[in-house]
Amino acid sequence: MELPVAWSSLLVVAGVWNLVVWPRFLQRVAKDPRARDADGRATRFLVVHVVLVAVSVVLGVAVAALGLLTLTS
Repeated sequence: MELPVAWSSLLVVAGVWNLVVWPRFLQRVAKDPRARDADGRATRFLVVHVVLVAVSVVLGVAVAALGLLTLTS
């Protein structure tokens, strides 16, 4: 697949952005008092955010990989 360099670069930047921002967000969510119940178990609040972050990181890796592949081809 061929893309202009600007589009490929944008994909790489978008992928890296996801890999930088979402894990930091998860750290803040994990410290939130709503993340654990009185017994220390994970709440739905935490589980939903972990799934959100996991999906976003996977998509970020895919987008960055696609950008890198189109830059090198």
